[in-house]
Amino acid sequence: MSPARERLTDSLYQLGWAGVKKLPAPAAARLGRRIADVAWKRRGKGVSRLEANLARVVPDASEAYLRRLSRAGMRSYMRYWMESFRLPAYSRRQLLDSVEIENMDQLRAGLASDRGVLLALPHMGNWDLAGAWVVTETETPFTTVVERLKPESLYDRFVAYREGLGMEVLPHAGGSAFGTLARRLRSGGFVCLVADRDLSSSGLDVKFFGETARMPAGPAMLAQQTGALLMPVTLWYDGSPVMKGRVHEPVEVPAHGTRREKSAAMTQTMADVFAAGIAEHPEDWHMLQRFWLSDLEPREGTG
Repeated sequence: MSPARERLTDSLYQLGWAGVKKLPAPAAARLGRRIADVAWKRRGKGVSRLEANLARVVPDASEAYLRRLSRAGMRSYMRYWMESFRLPAYSRRQLLDSVEIENMDQLRAGLASDRGVLLALPHMGNWDLAGAWVVTETETPFTTVVERLKPESLYDRFVAYREGLGMEVLPHAGGSAFGTLARRLRSGGFVCLVADRDLSSSGLDVKFFGETARMPAGPAMLAQQTGALLMPVTLWYDGSPVMKGRVHEPVEVPAHGTRREKSAAMTQTMADVFAAGIAEHPEDWHMLQRFWLSDLEPREGTG
């Protein structure tokens, strides 16, 4: 990305945070739908990739249905951004009324056990809103990891934004995040990770909607090494102003096998939970990038 494009990108995000949070919720929702529809009609790379990914999720869908699904997907994606831009201006009551999560008793029991809890989510719904909600609802801050963005000023804005919502934010790059997360969990802490897309070279292959994809090994490895509970979470919208979600049963550590074999089995279990949630609400999976291995560009030196 050129310096000029980096400055433009940063300025647009700054405008979003500064301007959209001042809009009433209905106006922000209408603006988000309008932007989504314009982007969808232009059929850019992101929209085409989203539609190709959705074709894996709903393999028997007609072309017309996929088009409708991708339009709904873009509207869901823009709802994420409109909510996120407005989130810093939410009152405590607004925040608590914006989310409903099933099986919260399971999460509360995990937090009370002092074993440490690791929530793993796919790119569904609004994970930032869910994070701010769970910090407020449980009165328990958590630690997370974010990808380093370009320009650096944009990354700094995202870190400040998430820290303002009550999260401890660690950069994905640098190699020290895993150790910090392990220390937090060993002390009975709380960690949340978006875990459906591998950003490293150490991910594990999983079967996902019948094809091979790669997901991060970190959640399973952390659960093994620290004894923390690994709980998948799925999120979705149902047409109401309230985002819905579900905390799923903890992923068990297999009794036998090497560490890598156990991690692979746990990551596959996590992927299966994600897939079931995405199949129920495919339009709320915001995957506008290449995802399956057959779609990824070969890495340099691999042919």
